[in-house]
Amino acid sequence: MRRSLAGLFLLGWILSLYGGGAPGPAVPEASQALASTSGGSFQVYLPLILRNAGPPTNRQANAPRLADPLGVDFPRMAIFWFGRITPTANYADVRVAYTSAELVVYVAVIDRRLWSAPSPSPGNLTAWDAVTLFLHLDGNVGDAPSPSAYRFIGGLSNADASGRYQAADRGTGSGWTPVSLSFTALAGWRGERLNDDGDDRGWAMTFRIPFASLGRSGPPPEGTIWGLGVMVHDRDDAAGTPIPVATWPESMRPDVPATWGRLRFGMPAYTPPPSRPGGTVIVRHGLNGAVVKDAGIGGYTTCGSGLDYWTQWGEAPDPGRPDFNIQNQIDIADWPCFSKYYIIFPLDAIPPGKVILSATLTLYQMGNAGSNPPPSWIQVLTVREDWEEWSLTWNRAPLAWENIGGTWVDAVRNFPGWPGIPYTWDITRAVAEAYAAGQPLRLALYSADAAYHSGKYFVSSDTGDWNAQGRPTLTIVWGDP
Repeated sequence: MRRSLAGLFLLGWILSLYGGGAPGPAVPEASQALASTSGGSFQVYLPLILRNAGPPTNRQANAPRLADPLGVDFPRMAIFWFGRITPTANYADVRVAYTSAELVVYVAVIDRRLWSAPSPSPGNLTAWDAVTLFLHLDGNVGDAPSPSAYRFIGGLSNADASGRYQAADRGTGSGWTPVSLSFTALAGWRGERLNDDGDDRGWAMTFRIPFASLGRSGPPPEGTIWGLGVMVHDRDDAAGTPIPVATWPESMRPDVPATWGRLRFGMPAYTPPPSRPGGTVIVRHGLNGAVVKDAGIGGYTTCGSGLDYWTQWGEAPDPGRPDFNIQNQIDIADWPCFSKYYIIFPLDAIPPGKVILSATLTLYQMGNAGSNPPPSWIQVLTVREDWEEWSLTWNRAPLAWENIGGTWVDAVRNFPGWPGIPYTWDITRAVAEAYAAGQPLRLALYSADAAYHSGKYFVSSDTGDWNAQGRPTLTIVWGDP
């Protein structure tokens, strides 16, 4: 893939995250290699056994606590997404985590035309490419921004760290008022140049908000819920032709915290009610007549080769493939390689009135991008809307409802043969909530990777019967109440 050297992707921003180094020169062209050098291992995320307070009332991001500074922990940031990829509409991946000292939110925006305020001021930042981050320290409650509500604005710039491209406001009970507090909103971009009519790739914004600036001595206790909202403002020409603002959650109203999403500090977990041992159910496409729908969306292993990136890529379905790719990276220039995975498991094989004791998702890895990529923290997220395999696309796929965990997936170093290399995710809470609601289990998988060549390839439900054992598998242990 062609990579422009103009605006060489926010060197200052990379340094701010990693404390040194610069992006490598390699281009992430996916390969079908199934094996590479030996060595490596993997870990499975196992949540602490805590009482779950119930499902969230709006879309939720469960932020992990990571090392300070983030450094190599960047891929473990929680991820969610919103928006669309078209010649004018923007799409955003949002990563969020916290350390002992600050909340970190990274927004990567896929944007065809990049426009930055030539003379920035707090009042004009959102008339150009910008991100607004909303926080409410009392949760997603209230019909007006109280003094517990904050609004942080970061405008696109050429990695300008002077503070001219950022602003902050605090709620008054009826609206917003400017405040002076310490935080950082640092932007960077990828493309030919800013403020012209040539096609670019996109840009990124990193917010670093010290807890001390919010009147706190450190992070809130694990399990605390804040209100969270994100808006991406877009400008595509000198005239400032109006373009709708992209928001998360999609129904949020900037002055009504009750419509915002939720930010939870730490990962919730699930403790089953008291029960007696019952049985085990295994759900896999074709096994006992089960129909398991799945589909990969995005660049697959070829980075969308042959598609016009701005008019076709986001609308191209890719059903029926025997395998799929999960891929992301920190360099927004290579977004055509990004890939997600969606799957729906029926739960009607579980007898009625039972207690879910445990549930795991097993995927079988059969390859990876590049010759020796680093491990990927592949995250699993719940989805509440239905979809059809033959029409699912990047732009039409449902948004994630909540991230529920992750697993480290290594490169394929010694391929053992089919069905592939098994990796498992603990999804007990998701199964329990779907079962209680009388719904199928709907999941999405994605990563917050930073490195090039990070894609990991897995066997799908559409593989042939010769490899039926390698199809995605849901294993549920249930009990009698």
